[in-house]
Amino acid sequence: MDLKTLEETPPWEWPKDTDKMLLDILRKGRVDDPDRMLAVQLAGESTVVNDELARALLSVAQNDKEDEEVRGAALIALGPALEQADMMGFDEEDYIVISEDVFRMLQSSLQKLYMNPDLPKDIRRSVLEAAVRAPQQWQYEAVRAAYAGNDEAWRLTAVFCMGYLDGFDAQIMEALASEDPDIHFHAVCAAGNWDVHDAWPHIAALVRSDETEKELRIAAIGALAGIRPEESVEILNELIDSEDEDIVEAVFEALAMAGGLTEFEGDEFEDDEENS
Repeated sequence: MDLKTLEETPPWEWPKDTDKMLLDILRKGRVDDPDRMLAVQLAGESTVVNDELARALLSVAQNDKEDEEVRGAALIALGPALEQADMMGFDEEDYIVISEDVFRMLQSSLQKLYMNPDLPKDIRRSVLEAAVRAPQQWQYEAVRAAYAGNDEAWRLTAVFCMGYLDGFDAQIMEALASEDPDIHFHAVCAAGNWDVHDAWPHIAALVRSDETEKELRIAAIGALAGIRPEESVEILNELIDSEDEDIVEAVFEALAMAGGLTEFEGDEFEDDEENS
C-alpha cells in the first residue's frame, strides 16, 4: 500500500507493516522527496506510532537540512503520542503507544530545541505547540512571553497552548475579542477546556447564531457543554433538528458530555411511544 492509498484509508485498516514502511521513508528517504511531508503526517497516527517512529520524527525535526514545513509537521505529529502518554501513563499496556523512556526523552529534547534562539520561528512555534500536549512548568513562561509580544503568529501559538495549560483565563477572555479568526477559534476551545465561566455569553451567542462559521460553531458547541453543562442543554437542544449533520453530531457529543443526552433520548422514546 503506497502513501496516497494510506492517506485515503482509515488508519485502523492500515496493513500491519505500515510502521516499518513509514520508518524506512523517514530514515532512508531523501529530504527532497515530495512524499516526505505525507509520510511525516501519517507517522503520528496512533495506530502506527511507536518508539522507533517517535525517534525518527524527532530526528526529522532536529535536522536543519530538512524542509522547514516538514520539520514543523514532524513536531506536530509527535503531539498526540505525547498527550496520550501524559494522560494514560504506562501501567496499562493497551494504552501505551510510546515507552516512558522515549516519552521523557522527547520532553527533554523538545525543551532543549525550544531554548535554541537560532531555531527558525515557525519551527520553534511548532516545538511549543507539540510540547504542551504533555504540560511542563517551563512551558508556562514560554506561553506568557509568546502572548505578551506583538507577533500575531506567536500570539496564535500562545492561545493554542492555553488550551493545554491552565491558569490563563484572563488571556483567554482577551483573545475571545481578537479579530484574528484563528486566535478567536483557539480561544473558544481553550475556554471550553478550562471552564472559563466568563466566556459563557460570548460562546452561547456563537452557538445560537446561524452566521457563525461552521468550524467555529462546532468548537463553540463543545465549549458550551464544558463551561456550564446543565445550562447548555436547553441551547444545544435547539440545534438537534439542524439540517447539517456535522452540527447535529457535535450537539449529541456535547449533550453526552453535559449529561443531557439521556434526558433527550428519553423524550424521543416517549414521543415514539405516543406515535405508535
